[in-house]
Amino acid sequence: MKFRNRSEPVTVAFQIAPMVDILLVLLCFFVVTWSMARKENELDVRVPSAQAGQESNPVVNQTVLNVKADGSIVWDRKPITRDALLERLKSLAALFPDYAIILRGDVKTDYDHIVQVLDTCRQAGIWNVAFATSKSE
Repeated sequence: MKFRNRSEPVTVAFQIAPMVDILLVLLCFFVVTWSMARKENELDVRVPSAQAGQESNPVVNQTVLNVKADGSIVWDRKPITRDALLERLKSLAALFPDYAIILRGDVKTDYDHIVQVLDTCRQAGIWNVAFATSKSE
């Protein structure tokens, strides 16, 4: 019987296969969450159509506000009162002076409700407001 005097050297190597697995899982997670977070549209709000309307690219400092046909305001899929909206917009305007609001008003919404949301944005100090439209068919 032969016995070895020395122990075999242990080679330490960087394992790339587990790192690739982790990166692919993270990539899938971020792609799915990004595509879900990109659409803040209320499904029951139908925006008016426009022939010259263009689809905007989403940016970091922007929020989509939905005004339903009954005049209720929806922010991030949650109803919000006008006073709460004013407070949130004031805090955002203080942090980001160029904060943008995308206003999605329903086709059947009275213009008075849209003007109230515009007035709230103006009171909060937000000047960058855009109106969402759909492409005409």
